[in-house]
Amino acid sequence: MTNRIFRSIFLVAVAVMLSVSALIMGMMYQYSSAEMTEELQREASYIARGIEMEGIDYLEKVKNADIRITWIDADGTVLYDSVAEVSEMENHGTREEVVEAMKNGEGESKRNSSTLSERTIYYAMRLGDGRVLRLAVETMSILALFFTMAFPLVLILAAMVGVSLFLAFRTAKNITSPMNEIDLEHPDRAEVYEELTPLLRRIAVQNREINRQMAELKRRKEEFDTITANMQEGLLVLDGKGDILSYNEGVLRLLGISHVEEGKNIFSLNRSAAFRRGVEGALAGEHREERLELNGKICQIFVNPVFRDGETAGVILILFDATEKEERERLRREFTANVSHELKTPLTSISGFAEIMKSGIVPPEDMGNFAGKIYGEAQRLIDMIQDIIKLSKLDEKDSILEKEPVAMDTLVLEVCERLQPQAEKQQVKLAAQTEPLQFYGVKQVLTEMVYNLCDNAIRYNKPHGEVRLTLKKEGENLILEVADTGIGIAKEEQDRIFERFYRVDASRSAESGGTGLGLSIVKHGAALHDGNVSMESEIGKGTKMRICLPLNQKIVEK
Repeated sequence: MTNRIFRSIFLVAVAVMLSVSALIMGMMYQYSSAEMTEELQREASYIARGIEMEGIDYLEKVKNADIRITWIDADGTVLYDSVAEVSEMENHGTREEVVEAMKNGEGESKRNSSTLSERTIYYAMRLGDGRVLRLAVETMSILALFFTMAFPLVLILAAMVGVSLFLAFRTAKNITSPMNEIDLEHPDRAEVYEELTPLLRRIAVQNREINRQMAELKRRKEEFDTITANMQEGLLVLDGKGDILSYNEGVLRLLGISHVEEGKNIFSLNRSAAFRRGVEGALAGEHREERLELNGKICQIFVNPVFRDGETAGVILILFDATEKEERERLRREFTANVSHELKTPLTSISGFAEIMKSGIVPPEDMGNFAGKIYGEAQRLIDMIQDIIKLSKLDEKDSILEKEPVAMDTLVLEVCERLQPQAEKQQVKLAAQTEPLQFYGVKQVLTEMVYNLCDNAIRYNKPHGEVRLTLKKEGENLILEVADTGIGIAKEEQDRIFERFYRVDASRSAESGGTGLGLSIVKHGAALHDGNVSMESEIGKGTKMRICLPLNQKIVEK
């Protein structure tokens, strides 16, 4: 038995090693070919633009020892080749890659050499005048790659085979040793042949063990019943006909029913198409996962068949409340889409300005203006990334943000002082009315909250407008109000202004340099301190933002 186990483990290990080695080589070869094809595509794009500007003279400049360049007329005649003499080359109009390029605009093919040691990758591109530019590069074939790596692979496999031999031997020994070390100190008293004595002794021990295990199984069943009764998930056990054998309280809660009669058919609980598909599939011997919308909740059900002698003897059905999970996934997709869109805008601008400067179109006297635009877009990108990082830290809540006593009146005045130049530039009057209050919180986050509210109030104000900050203690709460006389926010927009990247006026936000994350940071900062933020606004008259932070004996008067 030990030898059989040893052989099985060793052969499986060797088979796995060989399979993994072959798979890795294949993946490396495919990856290398794909990378080479993409490189040819990029080179072809660059050379095509050069041909359109300078013709065959450009080809003479860009000769590459590694890449063969061929310029083919629309009728297949070779006009230029970086390796062979054009006059000695045959018509290329029937070449696979050329035909595909003539038809679709681009084409590619791969051909092995007669010795199978080299493989040539061809990429062809149809130019604007109907001619075709073809690039070719030689690579090793998979057979050549194998022979190149054969020696190190043999060494590695030899080492792994040695390790497998050792591990297989140890494993086989460990498996069989306990069988020979069973306690036989209490043999059965039956008079039998001496050769059967060890077997009878083992049977006696096993009988005692079976009785002990039965008692243990009974205890565990009682524990299982207790656990399933308190599960948040719903659990249903069905027989082979779909009748209910057992259930827990989670089923009642998730399906929104008051009771379940054991012995009733499962479809008496729910007759929706998804529920029926899941149960019928499991009864047919298939594992099924379905999504249900029940009573305003989203449930995910897993239905698994239970087999006995190759036949479906029953079904286990588990229900999960996936409402929160799907909401998180929706928010994640929305955030990812917004981030991608918001990052693309400044990057596109930077790329556009840089491309114009690179082409030499910009006069020297305008270079500073273009550089300033690139700098401005880069700063906007940096601000956005910094705001995203701040939001990520706030989302974690239990991160390294440390709370400390903060003099809120001093903090408010410092923020006003920082924003005073911006307010003067916008012709906005900035004033603050504070009380000497101290709050136990994260100073950096509190500063960011006050700064974002004041910054928005200044940005979206009118010339000769006013921004007024009020810090006060109201009951058991710290209240910070930021009121402005700006453009105001429409009522239908007010429920969304705290969403990430949401802007009431996207064009004005872009002009003013806003990232669309400021108010979201304010909202998350308030939540971090167990507070909330609210607002009042009217179009043309202004907006008042109000932060309310609970005292909880963490704020004291100076």
